[in-house]
Amino acid sequence: MRILKAIGWSVAFVVVGLLVGLPLSVGFAYLLHGAEAKLWLNQPGPLQAVVQGVGLVVGFGLSTWLVGIKGAKLTWGNLRWTEVGRSGPGFGAGLGIGALAAALAMALGLVAARAAWSGDDGSLLDWVGNTLATAGALALPALSEEIWFRGVPLILFAAVLGRWPAILLTSVVFGLFHAGNPEVTPLALANITLAGVFLAIAFYAPGGIWTAWGAHLGWNVALAALGAPVSGLPFPDAPFLDYHPGGPAWLSGGSFGPEGGLLASATLVAATAAVLRWSRREAP
Repeated sequence: MRILKAIGWSVAFVVVGLLVGLPLSVGFAYLLHGAEAKLWLNQPGPLQAVVQGVGLVVGFGLSTWLVGIKGAKLTWGNLRWTEVGRSGPGFGAGLGIGALAAALAMALGLVAARAAWSGDDGSLLDWVGNTLATAGALALPALSEEIWFRGVPLILFAAVLGRWPAILLTSVVFGLFHAGNPEVTPLALANITLAGVFLAIAFYAPGGIWTAWGAHLGWNVALAALGAPVSGLPFPDAPFLDYHPGGPAWLSGGSFGPEGGLLASATLVAATAAVLRWSRREAP
């Protein structure tokens, strides 16, 4: 009976989040592009990411309150939103760990996959400005996915199945959620599932959901800022430098970005192990 309730509330959570979030995103896109809204919204780009992020943060934020708090009788503390005194440091630590892991995966490619960075048009100051703009574009999409996948369903299933089975279950769903991304491969989906485990462990570290958000954002921003696609989605070329992933693709990730290769697998395992040691400071 408890597992059926967990499934029912989780399905309701996702349905409400999408029923609110997707129309909001399309509505915002319509204000910007009129009849071409849906076509424009399906194209990868920074502004599209912002529009989708706004809609889904509102949708899943509302669903968290309506389904998780009011319906399933969870608390903001259960959901690890109220890590008083730890949210800011947790976000910063997550941001650093995620960025370092992504940069390391790309740097390992210099040795193992004949990857290379080369100079490009623009100055270092242009690159800094572009990186900050990229962080702004990716912030809300990362937060929306954390609320969605490291939110109500994870807590409900952890209460019934235990923490690790719930982490594995929600991480597999997180990986499958990216199955339609451009250039996706089975290894890429496995790595995104592994990233889901990494982010779930960060969720249970000091700082709660804000640590997981920081880790998610740090990973994505580092990839984009250093010239790589993010989960197969290309961003406008960063000024000042270009990244050439080298090969073979199963090692470097190729056109999907580092998440498609074994080098990212290794750095995600290392990052997960590091955050796991940190998260053990928390009570179960």
